[in-house]
Amino acid sequence: MTDQSTPTDPGVEDTVARPGGVSYLRIPARDVAQSAEFYRAVFGWRLRGSPDAPSFSDGTGHVIGHWRTDLPAAGEAGVLPYIYVVHLDDTLRTATERGAELVTSPYPQGNLWIATIRDPAGNVIGIWQDGPR
Repeated sequence: MTDQSTPTDPGVEDTVARPGGVSYLRIPARDVAQSAEFYRAVFGWRLRGSPDAPSFSDGTGHVIGHWRTDLPAAGEAGVLPYIYVVHLDDTLRTATERGAELVTSPYPQGNLWIATIRDPAGNVIGIWQDGPR
């Protein structure tokens, strides 16, 4: 059984400390500044810390993390994160303009549209939107 209580440490952000929720990611990067700018520009993630070692909060504020140059890129194998976006085609256009490669073209799944890309560091991530394109 896991402890489902919330932390009492005042340094822990309430939006991140959600029992059972994904809260922290270490994202592989070749160039930390380039990866930070990619995720800021494409997904609107907030950057914190110094430019040479930035950390982030995702668009919801529920997930925080860092980019790491000591990790291999996360390809198609293993856990594949998917990021929700409002306009899939606009996001794909911005991502490719910023160095991403389209891995899987948009396809429908029920009411959703889904695609996967490879970010500039080689990580494969999914992108999805609800509703018509």
